[in-house]
Amino acid sequence: MSRTHRLELDDQTLREWDAVVVESGPDGIVLDRSAFYPGGGGQPPDHGVLLWGGVQTRIVDARKADELYLLPLQDDPLPPPGTAVRGAVEDARRTALMRTHSGLHVLCGVVFRDFGALVTGGNMEPLTARMDFDLETVPPGFKEAVEDACNAELRRDRRIVVRELPREEAFRLPDIIRTATNLVPEDVKEVRIVDIVGLDQQADGGTHVASTAQVGRISVVKVENKGKGFRRLRIAVGD
Repeated sequence: MSRTHRLELDDQTLREWDAVVVESGPDGIVLDRSAFYPGGGGQPPDHGVLLWGGVQTRIVDARKADELYLLPLQDDPLPPPGTAVRGAVEDARRTALMRTHSGLHVLCGVVFRDFGALVTGGNMEPLTARMDFDLETVPPGFKEAVEDACNAELRRDRRIVVRELPREEAFRLPDIIRTATNLVPEDVKEVRIVDIVGLDQQADGGTHVASTAQVGRISVVKVENKGKGFRRLRIAVGD
């Protein structure tokens, strides 16, 4: 079990906190408390800094293995174990990724509701993303219809609620897995649910804004045909 308490899962608005280094070495830095999202589910990891003893260590990656490892910029100093540090996540990057991730859930909810298609893959960077769908045919006006429907949902300012449920209870929820393959590992006993109230409810481990209005506006930039039943939608998120 990881020795790091995942603060970003408790409070997705948290950007600064105090912590103590429990491990430091070639694999990275392990803190007792961290709000760095380590990446996963298509969402890239956070960037930021650790401040300690008048020194700054820049964090350029975070990875979840047996521990949550924070990876410093090459040649930046490593705080030794036992050091008290002040952690800070880069706000602009995290906020952009939260908006983008929530925008992808809106896209997923709209395409599932209106076209019955499951997700087969996806990826994001700040304010730009792609999502792949198992969609046999694309009707005329598909791109415009999806964009209009997504932005209608953003204007409705739907609440985005995050909660954890016991695995058995979570899997009794209808359509909780919106991907063609169930990506929740068998050993996960508590399933984190992200619910865009009235539109989309699914298992997810990433960070999100509090309501759809905070996403901004979605532009469907391109719809690509990647083969039989494989459609890729590229989106941009703006103000």
